[in-house]
Amino acid sequence: MKSKRGRHDPEFKARVALEALKGVKTIQEIAKEFDVHPVQVSEWKKTMAQNAASAFGGGAG
Repeated sequence: MKSKRGRHDPEFKARVALEALKGVKTIQEIAKEFDVHPVQVSEWKKTMAQNAASAFGGGAG
């Protein structure tokens, strides 16, 4: 019987993505450390990089 798909909270995703953005470890190493698929680490890293500007910006003005 298959197990249920895992759900990760935003804090966990951010922690994994930041680790990937640091570039100290490979995606494979990070995936193994946090027990997630390497493709997922890459997706979270890409999302974090694309949305980083919105953390410091505030819309129109």
